[in-house]
Amino acid sequence: MPPVTTIIWVAVALVAVGLYLSWTAGRLDRLHARIDAARAALDAQLLRRASVAQELATAGVLDPAASIVLYESAHAARQAEPEQREVAESELSQALRAVFPDAEAVGEVSGAPGGTEAIDELTRAVRRVPMARRFHNDAVRAARAVREHRVVRWLRLAGHAPFPLAFEMDDEPPPPLTTEGARTG
Repeated sequence: MPPVTTIIWVAVALVAVGLYLSWTAGRLDRLHARIDAARAALDAQLLRRASVAQELATAGVLDPAASIVLYESAHAARQAEPEQREVAESELSQALRAVFPDAEAVGEVSGAPGGTEAIDELTRAVRRVPMARRFHNDAVRAARAVREHRVVRWLRLAGHAPFPLAFEMDDEPPPPLTTEGARTG
């Protein structure tokens, strides 16, 4: 019969391993919840940006060609299937940069009735998208780092949660709608 101290040390080791595995599974669960919250915030910001762009395109403050380009890109971004969302959002970013290439284009829209408010709202929307995407991708990166540990993979601590994917898109705002562009324009 083994000595009592050996049994105690084995029990302590098993409890320690159990606590570590429980803590790791809980951490992974919190990271997945953080990803879900960040994705919801990103979706809200992308929808807001597309809605503001669509409103601006139909407000009559842009020239007809710019209105069509912006409206179609914004509509495509709002209606995109999940598999095509990154491409559609990138195309909206490109359309925004094409419609507002310089401070002069922004100034023309600002000069129209209601244009200043529309530009201010669009500026806020396009500035928030990169931040929301960064928060989402940081949460994905953290969850991936934990999921790549051998113990997590071997013991399947992630359960049936899908492997987290980053949201990759072109989110660069038009230069005149950034803080730096506003200073130079």
